[in-house]
Amino acid sequence: MALTTRGGGGADQAQPPPAPDASLGFLTKRDTEVKLPRATRVKNKTPAGVQITAEQILREARERQEPEIRPPKQKITDVHELADYRLRERKRFEDLIRRVRWNVSAWVKYAKWEEGQKDFARARSVFERALDVAHRDHTLWLKYAEFEMRNRYVNHARNVWDRAVSLLPRIDQLWYKYIHMEELLGAIANARQVFERWMSWRPDTAGWNSYIKFELRYGEVERARAIYERFVAEHPRPDTFIRFAKFEMKRGEVERARQVYERAGDLLVDDEDAEVLFVAFAEFEEKTREVERARAIYKFALDRVPKARAEDLYRKFLAFEKQFGDREGIEDAIVGKRRFQYEDEVRKNPLNYDSWFDYIRLEESVGNKDKIRDVYERAIANVPPADEKRYWQRYIYIWINYALYEELDAQDMERTREVYRECLKLIPHKKFTFAKLWLMAAQFEIRQKNIKAARQTLGNAIGMSPKGKIFKKYIEIELYLGNFDRCRTLYEKYIEWSPANCYAWRKYAELEKNLSETDRARSIYELAIAQPALDTPEVLWKEYLQFEIDEAEFDRARELYERLLDRTKHLKVWISFAEFEASAGLGEDNESEEYKNDAGYPEQQIERVRRCRGETNAAELKEERAMLLEEWLKKELSFGDLGDVTLVQKKAPRKVKRKRPLPSDDGSNIAYEEYIDYIFPDEVALAPNLKILEAAYKWKKQKTDDTDDD
Repeated sequence: MALTTRGGGGADQAQPPPAPDASLGFLTKRDTEVKLPRATRVKNKTPAGVQITAEQILREARERQEPEIRPPKQKITDVHELADYRLRERKRFEDLIRRVRWNVSAWVKYAKWEEGQKDFARARSVFERALDVAHRDHTLWLKYAEFEMRNRYVNHARNVWDRAVSLLPRIDQLWYKYIHMEELLGAIANARQVFERWMSWRPDTAGWNSYIKFELRYGEVERARAIYERFVAEHPRPDTFIRFAKFEMKRGEVERARQVYERAGDLLVDDEDAEVLFVAFAEFEEKTREVERARAIYKFALDRVPKARAEDLYRKFLAFEKQFGDREGIEDAIVGKRRFQYEDEVRKNPLNYDSWFDYIRLEESVGNKDKIRDVYERAIANVPPADEKRYWQRYIYIWINYALYEELDAQDMERTREVYRECLKLIPHKKFTFAKLWLMAAQFEIRQKNIKAARQTLGNAIGMSPKGKIFKKYIEIELYLGNFDRCRTLYEKYIEWSPANCYAWRKYAELEKNLSETDRARSIYELAIAQPALDTPEVLWKEYLQFEIDEAEFDRARELYERLLDRTKHLKVWISFAEFEASAGLGEDNESEEYKNDAGYPEQQIERVRRCRGETNAAELKEERAMLLEEWLKKELSFGDLGDVTLVQKKAPRKVKRKRPLPSDDGSNIAYEEYIDYIFPDEVALAPNLKILEAAYKWKKQKTDDTDDD
């Protein structure tokens, strides 16, 4: 009773567990509650004092990357070392294929190594062991067979090919290679036998076509015809029958070709590609001048081929009727609807030149000259409203197409000339021009053998609106005709119009050089480099220097280098000058043979090269100066015993890593970056004075700060 009374006390009674929810089964709401992880509290949210960019991390990783470790080269001097080397290599290869037995490339490398050791039996053994592992890999068979063929083991190669095509008959490459080998050996019967084995596996069309081409290469037409019969029986498709019929047609067998087409039409009338077959059949009858037969084929096909797949067939039938039927009726029926659509489009927007192009193309497909000219005249009447080139670019092509139509299709040369003349009158040449149109007009006159009119056209172009393309083409024409005086005059006009154009100067000098006018070419180069502004002066100087070197004028070339160095101290100029001096002694003809054979002559040449490097101390860019010293060192090494490496090593810089601040947008230096600096020996001599100045600057700054605090 006491226990009962104590347990019934209200204050000390335990809380009852929560009752389960009826909708959750035996689970309570606390059990099904989603418990999220507690959010991590960030105490310090201020940015770090030094920010590191991804670019800096990548640069540091690249700079600290260790160089690649390469094994030393080994020289084998006797048989014992060779045997040890082979043993080590074989052990390495055996360990490799033991680890990755399924890796075909490891086996192939092993076999190739054995082949390189001329141990063909071992190489063959390696291939055989590899085939035990991966006999379904056709590349392994190819490598094996190529190995046998490469080393002229023909019977072994045949053995390999036979095994390969027996195991993998669906790999076409194996068959092709096998047949190619037999053809190279001249074993035509063997190759034919291999083809027959292949055909028994019923390959795709490429295999049959290769068999047919093989027979035709050796003049076996009847054999090829028999193969075609088997081919179309194996692959009854429109393209195979068409190929068969073309084969017969090529050999003049018209009746045989017709029989092939008829047989295909009966067999493939319900095929989804029957449209292609009937079109080819009809075109065949057109070629044989059987118009009624072709019309009957078209009508037969249109009745049986579904309309969704008969678009090309219908188009071909219309073209056929246009050629052989009632032209006016077909034109009115077929073209009338499309003509109405285009008329509506150009009426709504006369400046829509794309619609005019489509309309013209439609009329040209019909072939009525009067209507074609009428559409062209209406189209060119819609002149762009603004005198800006971008509005005229599409419009001008209507004129070009009009001229080409009159010349090529209508063959009316007077109208073509008139079209070009009117178009050139219409263009506002003072604001812009079209070099293409001038050149086309001139080329038309040349085709008409009217050189005088072509020259007049190009002369007007140069006088009214000169352009580089016009000058180039005009000069090309005159050069082709051999009128060198006219070419000179044109080059002078070209240079007068564009004196900064290095292309014109170079081509003018090249012309004189080709005519063996050395003095004139040199004068042109001199005038060119004297111009105050040039678009690509480095190319011009390079060609001028090469011209003097080709002419063996080494003193002139040396003087040119000196003049160029007065203008620029670029690294490449110094290097080029030194290379010239290093090679100039080999080609100088003005030195006597006795002087060249003198013992001190090579030293003089080397001293000339060193003089080219002597002014490198004037270079302000340290990196370029270091690169120049590297080139000098290479050149001294190339001199051999005559070179003096110590001259360069005395001036060689020392690489030092330094840091420099990266200025931010507000001007403060928060981050720093590392860079490579070069310290040259002449800078080291000034270092003590620099340290004294730096210490004085720090003392003065500290004193100023103390004064401000007081």
